[in-house]
Amino acid sequence: MGGPNTALLAESISDWWSLAGLDALVGEQPAGWLVLPPANDAAAAKPKARPALAAEPELAPLPAVLQRQEAPQAAEAKGPVVFPDDWTEFQQWLAEGTDVPGSQWDARRILPVGEAGAPLMLLTAWPEIDDQRDGTLFSGETGKLLDAMLQAIGRTRGDCYVASLAVTRPAGGRCDGAEAAELDRLLWHHLRLAKPGRLLLIGGDIVRMAASIALPDARGKLLNINQDGGKLEAVAVAHPAMLLARPAQKAAAWDSLKLLNWGR
Repeated sequence: MGGPNTALLAESISDWWSLAGLDALVGEQPAGWLVLPPANDAAAAKPKARPALAAEPELAPLPAVLQRQEAPQAAEAKGPVVFPDDWTEFQQWLAEGTDVPGSQWDARRILPVGEAGAPLMLLTAWPEIDDQRDGTLFSGETGKLLDAMLQAIGRTRGDCYVASLAVTRPAGGRCDGAEAAELDRLLWHHLRLAKPGRLLLIGGDIVRMAASIALPDARGKLLNINQDGGKLEAVAVAHPAMLLARPAQKAAAWDSLKLLNWGR
């Protein structure tokens, strides 16, 4: 390269760099040529505030089963159930009382039939499944057999007092513990108010409760039940439902029933 224009071009470039404020090719401090200078106004000089963090969404409450439960207060101990002493009140209580032992197993109660002072009381532990369904004790074929048994000793169901100790049937036909203890109390109170001439215990459960004896051991025996210091004559037979299922046991039932034979 050369010529008169070369010197003029170099001088022009040097003048441009001087006007730009760069009069030295190399300086003592590094320069950031690409960094924009700060603005002159104070507002722009302030550091920008960081944006506020978004609030965390609220957590849904735990299901009730997972929430902490307060310890239940100890229930006040209840005393023994008070049984009505009047016969009419007692019968009404059996029908409607909320504290009747043996009424908790079913919504439908099977109530006694007959009056106090009957010559014969028929007593079983609780209704059978068919009784609970039909709403009466000794229903269906069971009742027909019972009527025949009573006829054989000169009686009809109409002149007997017919009752179950519990007015509903427990699950599986069994109860124990506190429930059995309350039924035991009810048994003796019921007998005291009913004042029957004699007692026919029907089924192994009521025989154990009232006579403290197993049904096979009661065959052909006149049992004396201690009632308020007196003796109440009783006999025990298998439940007619059992006799229908096992006819061979009818002979044992007759051995006991004939002890109550008024007709011969």
